[in-house]
Amino acid sequence: MQSSQIIHEVLQIFGISAGSKILAIHGEAIKAKTNEPKSSLSIFLDMENTLSLIPFHRFQIRFYRFLLVMVFAIMEINSSNYLLPNITLGFHLYDSCYNEISYASLLPVLSNKIHFPSFFRTINKIEYEWFAIARLVKYFNWTWVGVISSNNDFGILGSQIAIREIEKNGGCIAFQETLPIINSMESVYRIIDVVKRSSATVIILFCTIENLIPFMEQASFHNITDKLWVGTSSWSITSDFPRTDILTTLNGSLGLAAQKGKIPGFKEFLYSIHPSRFPDDPYMKSFWETVFHCIWPGNDAVFNTSPALLKEDIVWCTGEERLDSIDPNIYDVYNFIYSYRTHNAVFAVAHALHQMKNCVPGKGPFKNGSCADIYNHRPWQLLHYLRKVDFNNTAGERIYFDENGDVPQSVDILNWQLFPNGSNQYVSIGSFDSGSLNGEGLDIQLNKILWNGGYSQIPVSVCSHPCPKGYRRAAIQGQKICCFDCLPCSEGEILNPNDDSKCLKCPEDKWPDSRKEECLPKLIQFLSYEETLGSALACISVLFCLLTFSVFCLFIIKRKTPIVKANNRDLSYLLLISLMFGFMCSLAFIGRPNRIMCMIRQVMFAVIFSLCVSTILAKTITVVMIFSATNPDSKLKKLVGLRIPIYIVPVCTMVQITLCIVWLTTDAPFAEYNMAAEIGIIVIECNEGSRVLFACVLGYMGLLASISLFVAFMARKLPDTFNETKFITFSMLVFASVWVTFIPAYLSTKGKQTVAVEIFAILSSSAGCLFCIFSPKCYTILLHPEMNSRQYITGRNARKQWIQ
Repeated sequence: MQSSQIIHEVLQIFGISAGSKILAIHGEAIKAKTNEPKSSLSIFLDMENTLSLIPFHRFQIRFYRFLLVMVFAIMEINSSNYLLPNITLGFHLYDSCYNEISYASLLPVLSNKIHFPSFFRTINKIEYEWFAIARLVKYFNWTWVGVISSNNDFGILGSQIAIREIEKNGGCIAFQETLPIINSMESVYRIIDVVKRSSATVIILFCTIENLIPFMEQASFHNITDKLWVGTSSWSITSDFPRTDILTTLNGSLGLAAQKGKIPGFKEFLYSIHPSRFPDDPYMKSFWETVFHCIWPGNDAVFNTSPALLKEDIVWCTGEERLDSIDPNIYDVYNFIYSYRTHNAVFAVAHALHQMKNCVPGKGPFKNGSCADIYNHRPWQLLHYLRKVDFNNTAGERIYFDENGDVPQSVDILNWQLFPNGSNQYVSIGSFDSGSLNGEGLDIQLNKILWNGGYSQIPVSVCSHPCPKGYRRAAIQGQKICCFDCLPCSEGEILNPNDDSKCLKCPEDKWPDSRKEECLPKLIQFLSYEETLGSALACISVLFCLLTFSVFCLFIIKRKTPIVKANNRDLSYLLLISLMFGFMCSLAFIGRPNRIMCMIRQVMFAVIFSLCVSTILAKTITVVMIFSATNPDSKLKKLVGLRIPIYIVPVCTMVQITLCIVWLTTDAPFAEYNMAAEIGIIVIECNEGSRVLFACVLGYMGLLASISLFVAFMARKLPDTFNETKFITFSMLVFASVWVTFIPAYLSTKGKQTVAVEIFAILSSSAGCLFCIFSPKCYTILLHPEMNSRQYITGRNARKQWIQ
């Protein structure tokens, strides 16, 4: 079988991004370097741009390490007693020159086994990285990002998928630009201008290194250091940038790479290589000259390219140089990312060949149980075994291929860090689980990140800053959704937790918190004894009740004196008792309302005040009838014997009781939750039920008070001996004034203040009656007892009549 045929037809496997890839295997016999002949196989490797001088005009140390790890793996296999014993593997090198359906391709389309049945790879499918970038943007809340991509399948498809995911997560693309494959400085200048003018801080680069270098050179020339660059594994760990000022521009950038792996013994191998150990290696001396900045004697190519270079200016290579003195950033012997994938690729082919070698004729996987000839096999026969490889590598990690020819892996998130001494390194600051494409899958260690400029805060990349709490996003016409204005939520609304462009109205029994983030239960409000207003009114009620009781006791003690006996002593007792109950009934208005209390307090108030006013009316009529009886011409003289005042109190009170019974039986008062009385507060108050009957009850009390005021006013000019109609007139004026002013005050207040106004009216009207009617009598009884006698009153009256 000819190698050209194999390269065209057989296995396209194990792409290592920007590195070595195993291409094919064929049965070419080579001599073993042992005394005993061994069967040999040759492995062809594609070293993509590995050592070519065309793209970068310099030796690529990182790619050379991929060659070394392949050599190291083959040496391990050839020295193994259990893997392909008595068989020696060899290799050829090829260069695919960054061809995107090359053996290093990361494109997800190559996982389609219908179109690419023989493509296997040990590197990450780039689709993992595209999803990782979208998750990264979401994690840091970057909602306004720019995208620059290469004009190839990698850049176009990658940007499309990432943009789709970013927009699905609520982000927006500030701009999207494409770098041409064939470098065009005109396009580079235009994109640089777009980047400089854009308000986006974060720029995502879906570019391969050969496209990115001229762009980053111009970015560093224009001193674009206020942007954060985010990239894929196509350039995130490369050291191929020719100018060190590019590293300053990229400082703080985030990149992705396959997770590091372990290759036992490879570090020692890298330090052990030497031109004397591998004299047939055509790249060893170039590597030596590059890392030690020296020239091997006899290398005339240097003088041919630089005739002006003098021999005394040259540092000659001696072979005594030490590899362990090289900066690890140049010759990295610690971080095996793609080298690890190359190592696994070689061992995967070796294990497939080993299974092919161990096939038992008659029990083989092919037609009629046949086996393949390991020295002359067909490509599809090796493909059969390759699909089923499942082994532990030298680090003890399991290696196998899924149904798509991919090795399940996770992605490392790296941070480019530049140090004051000019050195740089990429530090792993987290990972993305490749098995979590539909989940978050991110694990970030923020304390490890060094942002550009040494800032400790996460850079902000938004079109509009997030709205303050309690404000919703309002789209700006003609702009993307990430560009918006902020409008406050209306009264009683909170920001929708699932959609910050909308507000939600709180239920009636709830109210927004101060930040309008959550609907909290409204405060329950009623006039309670625990608060100052409630306790003060209760104390005043008790004090007035005690004062009234003191007057009552005084009248009991002085019950035989003329002042107490005048104008019907029993009515005075009844009036004092009703006033005491009047003061005490105000206590029923304090405390948490319930149905029983709402019914009791209004009925108690109505009946007690009707009793009080009817008693005052009876006292007034008593005075009028007494003085009318002394006048021979009075028409009221005939009514004296009917004892009308005795019937006034029960009759007038019974009318009010009847009204209250009708009110309670038809539409009684009840407790209710008033949601609209005050903002953010639920007021527990008494609904009066039938407003018509409530008005009738109040109107009846007003009628009694009006009649009492009228009668007292008409009798004010009667002789003042034992005449208290003037005092009754004043008390009724106070009573009327209080309740007339009560009506607008009651209607203009809300919540517990309404109850407080009613209590104040009860206390004020009751106190007015107490002071206006009884304070003159108490004054005489206590301070001028000599005036509390019939002789004094009779004599004073006679003097007045004489004067008149």
